[in-house]
Amino acid sequence: MAYHVLDEAERCLECKNPQCLKGCPINTPIPTVIKLLKENRLDEAGKILFENNPLTTICSLVCNHEKQCEGHCVLGKNGSPVHFSAIESYISGAYAPKMTEGAKAGNGKKVAIVGSGPAGLTIAIVLARYGYDVTIFEGRDKIGGVLRYGIPEFRLPKKVIDDLQYRHLELKGIKIRPNIRIGDAIGVDDLFRDGYKAIFLGTGAWKPRALHIKGETLGNVHFAINYLNNPNVYKLGEKVVIIGCGNAAMDVARTVVRNGSRDVTCFSIEKKVAASDYEFRYAQVEGVKFRYSLKPVEIVDQGVIFRKLVEREDGTTKEVEGSDKLYDADSVIIAISQKPRNSIAAKTEGLEANKNGLMVVDEYGHTGREGIFASGDVVHGARTVVEAVAHSKIVAEAMHKYMQGTKD
Repeated sequence: MAYHVLDEAERCLECKNPQCLKGCPINTPIPTVIKLLKENRLDEAGKILFENNPLTTICSLVCNHEKQCEGHCVLGKNGSPVHFSAIESYISGAYAPKMTEGAKAGNGKKVAIVGSGPAGLTIAIVLARYGYDVTIFEGRDKIGGVLRYGIPEFRLPKKVIDDLQYRHLELKGIKIRPNIRIGDAIGVDDLFRDGYKAIFLGTGAWKPRALHIKGETLGNVHFAINYLNNPNVYKLGEKVVIIGCGNAAMDVARTVVRNGSRDVTCFSIEKKVAASDYEFRYAQVEGVKFRYSLKPVEIVDQGVIFRKLVEREDGTTKEVEGSDKLYDADSVIIAISQKPRNSIAAKTEGLEANKNGLMVVDEYGHTGREGIFASGDVVHGARTVVEAVAHSKIVAEAMHKYMQGTKD
């Protein structure tokens, strides 16, 4: 691994106008990091990575690099780009064990973080660096949100999340209250009563989007986000139909294959997959099959009935009457994204959700209630990890200014 990474680093052209920077949502100083690695200054490179992106180890594994940093590398125009994902993973993995510094001297102000997904973790870590007394309220038994319960182990090992918890939360004095949902026994008003100066809501998007077709409640039908939460409890059988062809569908399909199903097919209403090319290719290599331009119209005990779609001259599609066909399946998994549950918004005065269930905030994460901020999937819908981290860094600074009595 090390030799491969060093070879990749040597391939960097050190461009005067680095295009890789334009492709990174979180503005990682890629050329600087690579230069430091080539100069045997790994610790300096690692420190820069973590200071810029608290979730750098995770992002190096799950980012859509082909459309971001690597997709903008000039070497990729006529060949293979510099694989910064491998470089970032190596540096962050090698440097992480050296991060043993304890908590910063406190400033006496308490902050509540509701949800420990990418957004909540970023906010917690950034504010802890400023000396805030941070408490994370997590509805499940372990931290991580979608990182732990929505991304398969083969893409993001749980030990990476556990290490982040130890080095970035426990060593920094961040408290964690697991198995508690704000809005149930404890509400937002209780948090303010107990002295929290600001509250961050990063409750994610856990409500599956339904097809709203006949048969969706049958016993052999499941939703992707529920399946990925704990795949081992599902008995799917040999033949599985997955409705959807995005990145989440690829995660589902590859997990289904790993859990023993031998005939797995993803169906798309589009003419191609929506997933990244890398994820699509890995799924193909692992035996997943794909069908296109087919719309599900009914689910039955024996499988799914699909109808053909054809493209009109104006680019829109129409259904082909009389083309309905049953595709056999032991189980069906619906993977067409998800949205927020918004239980907090419904129970808290001053918070507003739009027609899609997303929390209404301004560019700095301010909600309609003073002292309450939000970002991540509960605001933007199901997006990438790095996008959640990037926006949450902005929101963390806004929270800091608010608690210091200054304005954006």
